[in-house]
Amino acid sequence: MDRHSDEHLLAKSPRQDEYDDLESPFIPMFRAKPSSVKDRQRSLRTICAVLAGVSLLGFGALMFKPSSYLDVQNVPAYSGILNSQSYVQGPPTQHFRGQLFNERRSFNLVITVSDNLRNDTKYVTSWISAGWTNDVMTYGNLIYLALITERIPIIAKFIPSHVDNSAPPFAFGEVIDVPRLSQAIGIPLLEWHEVKDSESQVLDDLGCWSIWETIEKNDPHPRESHSLNWLKLDISWTRTPDWVKLTPPGIDDKHASFWSLATLGFPETRSNSLGLTNRPSPQHQVSLPPDDQVLCFDYLYYVGAQNAWEWESDYSPAWRFVGQHMHWNASLEMLADAHARRAMNVPVDESTPPYISIHIRHGDFRNHCNDIPLDQCFAPLSAIARRVSEVQEELRTQKGTEVTQVIMTSDERDPEWWSEVRKLGWTWVDYTTERTEEIYGKWYPVFIDAVIQSNGAGFVGTHGSTMTTVARRRVESWHGGPTRTVRWGWPGADDH
Repeated sequence: MDRHSDEHLLAKSPRQDEYDDLESPFIPMFRAKPSSVKDRQRSLRTICAVLAGVSLLGFGALMFKPSSYLDVQNVPAYSGILNSQSYVQGPPTQHFRGQLFNERRSFNLVITVSDNLRNDTKYVTSWISAGWTNDVMTYGNLIYLALITERIPIIAKFIPSHVDNSAPPFAFGEVIDVPRLSQAIGIPLLEWHEVKDSESQVLDDLGCWSIWETIEKNDPHPRESHSLNWLKLDISWTRTPDWVKLTPPGIDDKHASFWSLATLGFPETRSNSLGLTNRPSPQHQVSLPPDDQVLCFDYLYYVGAQNAWEWESDYSPAWRFVGQHMHWNASLEMLADAHARRAMNVPVDESTPPYISIHIRHGDFRNHCNDIPLDQCFAPLSAIARRVSEVQEELRTQKGTEVTQVIMTSDERDPEWWSEVRKLGWTWVDYTTERTEEIYGKWYPVFIDAVIQSNGAGFVGTHGSTMTTVARRRVESWHGGPTRTVRWGWPGADDH
């Protein structure tokens, strides 16, 4: 199946983005101040002594604690060199910026400023409006845009879309290890709840750029996001220039160019583009130009440097410079490891064995089968098993690793299909038996599936799914593991 047939296959559902992950599981550089030579010598002696002690302690710990091929217990700690709190005035405020209040105390006039942004710092933000995996990719694009514009990204919480709408928003930093990410990419990251009080009922005005109005000819309006309701932001949108589009005019594609968007964060291009269509904010009916201090866009999922769908390509700058550094929060990683161990029946005193993770997406993909029966449209388990065997052989020949454990993740709900999975000797996390939603919340089956997928020694996924794309990238980057994708859409689609 070539690139065009892929898009034709996956792009015809109304108001649904291509490659949207509509699935749920079953059920600049900042440096420390240099030290003197004497300090360095003293530090070296101290470090040597500490390392000697740690070595002895570590040896003792190894005598009694099983190790794992993924040592999720010993996640590195990162210093506060890039402390995000240095880039706001203080604790989160009711208004995020620019509100002045006059107070009279005795006979003195006191002016209280609730602006939590620093005057000497520029920021960039955007919001999400898709499935969770696509939202992760969107935030990766936002952070990459922050890198090339030398701004501080402000990241909103994940909001439920394909998770039950009753689930509350979930903080980015509770899923992603933000200190580790910040250290890896060399810039601080802020989250919106660090800037504006999450409980605030104050509606703030802000002027932003609308990319969607430019690139989506069938829906020439700003892209809506429920994040704006949670954040109490009233946006006045200005349409971006036509030249932000990645592909030439006449080509039916929704992608914008990273560097075209970046130019709007600099004075010359910004001032030359302010005459474009401006929409008053929906509630206050205020018309504002796009903000200079807080550069903001409605939707950054469809953005590329050279081509569309770049997260699928090995050169993808958003993946290389940001995405591969978006490791899991340590608590979430350990929780997923515990679920995986129970699924594989690993004894308490044994380490977590290497496993091959699988992601098979059926759910909404059945809508793209058209008149083809589902048992002929979707790849049979025999085709998936063949791909698993290929991954096992590659692990054996290239790494000398024999991997027999296989964990399936899927949104398939047919009990007979799962029974056939069991006959292959594979396993899965039973979230009902685990009572995962009841104990931890509705988000966690999705999160745990993603962590398990990413931590496979090898991986097999579903062609055309963003959840597969990101899991494949993680396994390749984090573990050097072999990966395969299973094609589908017609009988024998994955024959090779």
